[in-house]
Amino acid sequence: MRKLSLDELNRLSVEDFKTAKKFPYCLILDDIRSLNNVGSVFRTADAFRAQKLYLCGITGQPPHRDITKTALGATESVDWEYVSDVTQLVGQLQADGWVIAAVEQAEGSVLLNDFAPELNKPYAFVLGNEVTGVRDEVVQQANLVLEVPQFGTKHSLNIAVTTGIICWDFLQKM
Repeated sequence: MRKLSLDELNRLSVEDFKTAKKFPYCLILDDIRSLNNVGSVFRTADAFRAQKLYLCGITGQPPHRDITKTALGATESVDWEYVSDVTQLVGQLQADGWVIAAVEQAEGSVLLNDFAPELNKPYAFVLGNEVTGVRDEVVQQANLVLEVPQFGTKHSLNIAVTTGIICWDFLQKM
């Protein structure tokens, strides 16, 4: 066995990525403090072909050195938009037929392993602040709340790790 060279990975060019069919989901980052987390989510959105990445509230935006460092070019491939008011964005996406899934530990949450996405429906996954989580208003507004099962003492995952888990799980089930 050997590692593949960069040429053998058959990566899409940025231009080809932009025109490639995306999976029926988007990511909403609200009040993310760490620019490294934002950059990591850009890479994840690229890896799992998200339709779009929304940056809300105090979440940093490209171009920024710390985002660029961890995004490794994904800020150029992933379609993204800054929207200041996350509740307004969530309402608009719902009106457009998107299912809003807040990723949070909450009463009545659905454990990720029990989550069964409806086929032919687009999903928007909301990830909140590293300390305070998804805003209460968004949890109330969401169509469902998803929770990643955890078995240790912290019951807390880094937002970039959580995003990867959510995206992989969603694509596996679609």
